[in-house]
Amino acid sequence: MNIEQAIEILRQLVTLSMLVVGPILISTMVVGVLVSLFQAVTSIQEQTLSFVPKLVTAGFVMIFSAPWILRNVMEFTITFLSRLPEMTK
Repeated sequence: MNIEQAIEILRQLVTLSMLVVGPILISTMVVGVLVSLFQAVTSIQEQTLSFVPKLVTAGFVMIFSAPWILRNVMEFTITFLSRLPEMTK
């Protein structure tokens, strides 16, 4: 394996990681902003009010996007393992 192959694998891995984690982060950020707006409007400063909705949202997004995440990770793994013999030369 040369440097170019290692850099390409690392680039693909980082891209896949951002692609997989992106929907979870975006949805929790949107819920966090909405809850913060609600807290600012109503002057309620309860810590669990900001934590629980984000936790529930992250859980739902992970559950509903699990097949898509698994498919993407499996495609990357299969591609990587199929290219492994040519990298060891």
